[in-house]
Amino acid sequence: MTQRSQPKQPSAAGGSKSKQIKLVLLGESGVGKSSIALRYVRGEFNENGEATIGAAFLTKTVNVRGQSVKFDIWDTAGQERYHSLAPMYYRGAPAAIIVYDVTSKSSFTRAQAWIKELLQQANSQMVICLAGNKADMASEARTVSREEGKDHAEEHGLLFTETSAKTGLNVEDMFINLAAKIVATTMSPGNDIEENVRLEESGKKGGCC
Repeated sequence: MTQRSQPKQPSAAGGSKSKQIKLVLLGESGVGKSSIALRYVRGEFNENGEATIGAAFLTKTVNVRGQSVKFDIWDTAGQERYHSLAPMYYRGAPAAIIVYDVTSKSSFTRAQAWIKELLQQANSQMVICLAGNKADMASEARTVSREEGKDHAEEHGLLFTETSAKTGLNVEDMFINLAAKIVATTMSPGNDIEENVRLEESGKKGGCC
């Protein structure tokens, strides 16, 4: 389970070459938000991970075309009783990943509700990625097709990918592309950062999470 912490505002990034990004993970309980965060930050996967209580906080610094980017990642609890706490984590955040489980139609419905809430209440410049997790599951276990997820993301102008926290499929690429998109939208024209970011998809199938 990820380390629990109380919410705090990220400090100013040091120097003109570094950028600090507060990123919030949202989604129904059990979709794999904590597993995605742990896979990205520590390269780990815990098959028996416990549900997050409140929120957990992790950090990771990456380099995006010469720009140092530090992610402050808030992994929020998915249980309904913690929903009222969510605004304190996503308010003012420039990035969010809304996660659903490709084998759970109800989690996709919940993800749609999160999209609506963020578009109405969060930072209007927030970069949002819709992520279908557990994409390594066999096709017969799916209840949400890749096309359905992608179409919904495109309808609302979001980034989209499918991930597997268990295998690592697309996890690192998702964070790197989010960072690149944010850097692109905050850099002045003419800088060598592409604004059109594409998250690559894969058709790999297998186990769970």
